[in-house]
Amino acid sequence: MATQIFVNLPVKDLEKTKAFFSAMGFSFNEQFTDEKAACLIIGENIFAMLLMEDFFRSFIKKDIADASKFAEVINAFSVETKERVNELVDKALAAGAVAYSEPQDYGWMYSRAFQDLDGHLWEVVFTDMSAFPATEG
Repeated sequence: MATQIFVNLPVKDLEKTKAFFSAMGFSFNEQFTDEKAACLIIGENIFAMLLMEDFFRSFIKKDIADASKFAEVINAFSVETKERVNELVDKALAAGAVAYSEPQDYGWMYSRAFQDLDGHLWEVVFTDMSAFPATEG
């Protein structure tokens, strides 16, 4: 089984991208950060490698999707509380993100989504499994 996940995302301006995620309260693993890439720490074993587009191209044989026009993935991660969802997304919006959809509140699950500076989609989710609806059967 995998022990860590590294999501690789192309970015146009690494310094602006680092400032954006720093404004949300995230930090970077400096060991894997230089002028071409930054290792965003999302969780204990969850990272996003933010790669300058030219560097990203060195790993692929396809064109880079224009994330401002096409959805290539939704990067979703969970947090401890509904309030933390709102705090992170509000910080993202204040740092230049765009709200991607209306908040989704199912009682047991709450989420909000935003589009980052490069158009990548992010969803922040809180799930209360103790309130998960019982299934009949």
